[in-house]
Amino acid sequence: MMKIGVIPDSFQVPFKEAVTLARDMGVQGLQPYVTRGELAPENLSKEDRAAILRYVKDNGLVFSALCADFGLHFNEHGTNEEGILRTMAMMDLALDLDTHIITTHIGKVPEDENCESYANMVSTIERLGKYGDKIGVVFATETGPEPALPLRRMLEKADTHSAKVNLDPANLFMCAGENPVNSVRVLRDYIVHTHAKDGQMEPDGGYTEYRLGDGGVPYFQYISTLKEIGYDGFLTIEREAGATRMQDIRHAVAFLTGILQKIY
Repeated sequence: MMKIGVIPDSFQVPFKEAVTLARDMGVQGLQPYVTRGELAPENLSKEDRAAILRYVKDNGLVFSALCADFGLHFNEHGTNEEGILRTMAMMDLALDLDTHIITTHIGKVPEDENCESYANMVSTIERLGKYGDKIGVVFATETGPEPALPLRRMLEKADTHSAKVNLDPANLFMCAGENPVNSVRVLRDYIVHTHAKDGQMEPDGGYTEYRLGDGGVPYFQYISTLKEIGYDGFLTIEREAGATRMQDIRHAVAFLTGILQKIY
């Protein structure tokens, strides 16, 4: 059965406080940013990592994944080495925090599959994926500016078993104008983690994030399709906008719980 998680940074409070808020709302998993601050790998000793994992488990939670999105330029070659190594350090951190998934954005997939930027993106994904093959951590690209099919075609070109997908249905709907129900079917072999977010594409080409259920993502059909393909991982709530995020996250938990109760 799918589980409900939350990005603790959405609470806009220190991590330990976010853990107790998540616990009290009844979620089961956490996907924190590890690109800065108290959870960045360079700021954590082995003892610190063990203490964080123990605190999370003592509160009845697990890490669903780690968010390793800090703007690594996947389309560059030779100038993104520092970022690649930093991402690998976050993959190591994932193991210490008892999860096997990190997620990030790779940038928009170029339309020309023969251009240099495309080749560089495949090469970067492949290198991180091969490191993941070695240590047992998958590198999940978050869906975003392009439809699902071009992303799948790029991942198919990478010679690694660890290049996967973090499916954000709102990103697909708001930015690519794609029905995420169809995206699930296209990416079914790659989905290892998902976000629960909602929004609308605006007439001017921009987009607006909404409270879960108030945007355009057809959540009942979307989650039903995830179940249909055999996905049983996390629906991780992400709230990046709005002045009432705490209330919106609480609403999202109830909203997702209601859908899960109907389809299981």
